[in-house]
Amino acid sequence: MAIKSVKQLVAEAAAETEQLSPAAAVSLIGDPGVLFVDVREQSELDATGRISGSLHVPRGLLESKTDPESPTHDPALSSGKRLVTYCASGARAALAAKTLADMGIAQVAHVHGGGFEALRAAGAATMP
Repeated sequence: MAIKSVKQLVAEAAAETEQLSPAAAVSLIGDPGVLFVDVREQSELDATGRISGSLHVPRGLLESKTDPESPTHDPALSSGKRLVTYCASGARAALAAKTLADMGIAQVAHVHGGGFEALRAAGAATMP
């Protein structure tokens, strides 16, 4: 088995999942069939806030929060909504989208070409 770098893992995850530009993602904000999932760490949210209406699930907790058999399962992740992941730059969002797809989430995409700041620059409203 070949050893893969983080860069390779992110590139593979990005290629295997739907990618949205920040502008395309912002156009989905407010759609009742879409849930934005912020996979950054709490310290990042504390410093910058998050997209209004988004669900915070740190990347390190994504699997346990997604699995319906886990005691920490968050039903919002298995609601049938289209999930759009974002982070600070796009790498964790791509990995998170691939994980969600691997776990059976049918409709998942990630913000590509920038993360939180790119979403904010494209017009996304934020909250603390």
